[in-house]
Formats: sequence, C-alpha cells, structure tokens
Amino acid sequence: MRSWQDEKTRLLQRIEELESRLAQAEALAERDPLTGALNRRGFMRALEQAIAFADRYREPAAVVFIDLDAFKTVNDAFGHAAGDAVLKHVARLLMSHVRESDIVGRLGGDEFGVILARAAPDEAVRKGEALTALIAQTPCIYAGVAHRVAASCGARSLARADDPELALAAADEAMYAEKRARRLRRTVAFF
Repeated sequence: MRSWQDEKTRLLQRIEELESRLAQAEALAERDPLTGALNRRGFMRALEQAIAFADRYREPAAVVFIDLDAFKTVNDAFGHAAGDAVLKHVARLLMSHVRESDIVGRLGGDEFGVILARAAPDEAVRKGEALTALIAQTPCIYAGVAHRVAASCGARSLARADDPELALAAADEAMYAEKRARRLRRTVAFF
C-alpha cells in the first residue's frame, strides 16, 4: 500500500508532466507548421506585447507587412509543393535576417509580418525594403528549378496605445499603396 507521501509525489510529478505538455501544445498552437514562424495568432499576441512594451518604456517599435507578389503563379505553374518550398524559403530568409529581438510571423497564405523592436519609422521602412530586396535577389531552388519571387512591404510605427489589428491593417494598407505606386510606375507610357 502506498503512503500518502508517495501518492503526493506521484501526483505532483503528473501535474508537472501535464503542465509541460500544455506548454508544448500552446507553443505549437502559435507556430505555423509549414514555416516554423509564428502563425497569425502567435504574431498578434507578440504584436500586442510589443505595443505594450513600446508604450511602457517609451521605446520605438514597428510592424512590417510583407506580401509575395504574384505568388499564385508559382503554385499554378509548378504545383503546391513548389509553393510550399518558396514559403519555407522566404520564412527562413526573414528569420535569419532580423535581430534576435525581432519577431517573424506568417499571417496567412503568402503574407508575412515582422515586428521590429526599438525601430524608428524610417528604420522600419529601410528594413522592410532590405527584406523585400533580399527575397527578390535570393531564389528558392526546388526540384532543380530556381524560383524567384518579388515582395511588397509596408511599415507602421507602433504608436502609444495602438491596437494590434489596427497597426497591422495600417502596415497592410501601406504595402498596398507601395504595390499601386509600383504598378503605376510600370504602366506610364511615353508617346
């Protein structure tokens, strides 16, 4: 027959084990299984924390929204496995070219977000431009084919008491403004 102490020890070990499993499950629930970057849920939680940190310590911070241009053509021409390879490639590029204090997330489909800690607005714009240039200049090699993708970005400063959804939406709108401006520059005709 077990003593009360043995039973208590066994129960405490079981609780520890369950808490560890819960922590693992929560971490998995916030990661994109394809790319290993945060998923939208995890990214929004991190964005909320970044806004609170920036507000509390009066530190600048920003969010960059990145969208792959014409990504659908990769899937249509080469299949979804090639598209998945490109998404993994882009996520690896982003994660390896930001500071340890910065956060990368896959927001859905071919959209990514980057939270830049201690980054002023002009720094965020420059970093977004550098990341999109890196994506364009670094092809993904899949099945012996070099897949090149371009990307557009928009940045938004994380102002005091900013709402995470509104901050991300503003960065998204800035990204679309960049796409529209680029499209207009390409369609200007000379007579």
